[in-house]
Amino acid sequence: MALPSLVLFDCDGVLVDSERLSHTVLRDMIAEYGVNLTLEQTLDHFMGTSTEKGLQILTALLGQPVPPDFDDTFNARCTVAFRRGLSPVAGVPELITQLQQQYCVASNGPHKKMRITLGHTGLLPLFEGRIFSAEDVKRPKPAPDLFLHAAASMGAAVADCLVIDDSVSGVLAARSAGMRVFGFAAMGQAEKLKQAGAHLVFGVMADLPSLLRQHSDA
Repeated sequence: MALPSLVLFDCDGVLVDSERLSHTVLRDMIAEYGVNLTLEQTLDHFMGTSTEKGLQILTALLGQPVPPDFDDTFNARCTVAFRRGLSPVAGVPELITQLQQQYCVASNGPHKKMRITLGHTGLLPLFEGRIFSAEDVKRPKPAPDLFLHAAASMGAAVADCLVIDDSVSGVLAARSAGMRVFGFAAMGQAEKLKQAGAHLVFGVMADLPSLLRQHSDA
């Protein structure tokens, strides 16, 4: 394959090390309603989902409607957790400043959350004007809408795009959009990402430039 002209990064778990923090908060909140999940089970249920889809899954788990303030409470608790312990994924700041391709972030997460997480980790200035959310399109991942919208907004052809995502829904969305996708498996999702159709799976962000070169020569 040729080197991509645009790299589309997911946000949570790819740019910012937030998946473990936010899903720990979610697991603890679900337990308050009498449903006890391990962190791994919580990740399996919710990782990569949109807010709307997550609430649907939560309703099924609880066996009752989700309290109307659940999402606000979750976001508030996550903000506290992020302020205490959120950091960029190792290697991301150096990667972004050295990346020769155009890049952007395309996440199922809302704009408000991304501005908080990217801002707290010092990455926001690197992504200003190139932040895309499922809020911008009709259908979130695993539909292709978000990636297609981001590519069009950045002026890139679909065939020249590479997605970096750590969720099955992100891999499926990229494949549905006709884009190449590398699965980022720092949270131990390697086999699931492969099964979903990732062209390559890796777990260290600093390896991405060499992987791009190797894959382009293959």
